[in-house]
Amino acid sequence: MSNVSRRTVIGTMLYASGLTSAGMLSGCGGSSNSSSGTQPIVRPLSLLDDIGTLLAPDQNGVMLPLGFSSRIVARSGEAPASSSDYIWHDAPDGAAIFETETGGWIYASNSERSDGRGGVGALVFNAAGSVIDAYSILSGTDRNCAGGATPWGTWLSCEEASRGGVWECDPNGINPAVKRPSLGAFTHEAVAVNPTTNILYMTEDRSSGLFYRFIPDGDSAAGTPDLTSGKLQAAIVDFSTNAVTWGDVSDPLADSQSTRHQVEGATEFNGGEGIVFYDNVVSFTTKGDNRIWAYQTDNEIMSVIYDRDTAQNPILNGVDNMTLSKEGELIISEDGGDSQIVAITKTGRLLPIVQLVGHDSSELTGPAFSPDGKRLYFSSQRGTGGDSDEGLTFEVSGPFHS
Repeated sequence: MSNVSRRTVIGTMLYASGLTSAGMLSGCGGSSNSSSGTQPIVRPLSLLDDIGTLLAPDQNGVMLPLGFSSRIVARSGEAPASSSDYIWHDAPDGAAIFETETGGWIYASNSERSDGRGGVGALVFNAAGSVIDAYSILSGTDRNCAGGATPWGTWLSCEEASRGGVWECDPNGINPAVKRPSLGAFTHEAVAVNPTTNILYMTEDRSSGLFYRFIPDGDSAAGTPDLTSGKLQAAIVDFSTNAVTWGDVSDPLADSQSTRHQVEGATEFNGGEGIVFYDNVVSFTTKGDNRIWAYQTDNEIMSVIYDRDTAQNPILNGVDNMTLSKEGELIISEDGGDSQIVAITKTGRLLPIVQLVGHDSSELTGPAFSPDGKRLYFSSQRGTGGDSDEGLTFEVSGPFHS
């Protein structure tokens, strides 16, 4: 990994997978080791299994367990930071958290607006959790829905549009965003990166969408995976054995044929949404059939870990964006349903941890934890009024993690 001045270095998925390199855990805690000169990693432990039932709505219309509190940190159409004239974007969607070198963090949030009005905004917090800055890190794009944080500290913002692309963004706003055409031209939804192999996995938000992976040819001059050259592939699942094989997408730019029609026998997934990587497993949601899938990268087996039609506790409805707890538990936000964020805990329980009241015409988007795991950020894309210019971004604080 390259060393870049003032670069944000850790995203949500990197924290969850417990991967580090020298100097990448400022603000994470730890004690010095005099014999080796290194600092042991101290990772927050999840307390999600201990969360109680949701109480009556608070002053912000948020139902929370006992011991938790909420605040609104940004509103569409308003400047969230007094130090900046940046106006928080409409239709806030997929997001991730990146730690800063000063112990604070950045919440990078997509804007799902059409006709070149999309992009990504960044909300900057200091070590005490106060909003100190806001700015744009991408503009002029189309329907930026979800995306994914990379282990090398960038945000991949996906365009959920026909022949949409993926833009690599600097959360600090120092380096300009760069489009990555090699990742394909299709209705992109979200991305997750295997930090060991640097393989990218991607979902496609169509009823006949595919599950893709991109294998970079090598590293760039900066020492990060080279996203300008590589192989785009689509998954083929044999449901008699659940084995997965991969077929090459010969024309990633879809100049003559859409990517989802280029691989014979490619498996269709009904509305691919959020995706995360943890412990050699890629988990992703499909909203069209209310399922959560798990692809084991070590033995290339695909399975369904949640199906609302057959689940004993079918509380998840409209499965959408996802993130991970600090111990790798899935955290799923709903598009519709009961306007909840639901955790699948270490013991396998499905447990609502947040619910909004009065947001029936909206969807919950962009869940992401602060570096210490004690603050959860997310947005109501269209607020209580149901319009994209009424988006609200929330922070919920409490004992999610020790």
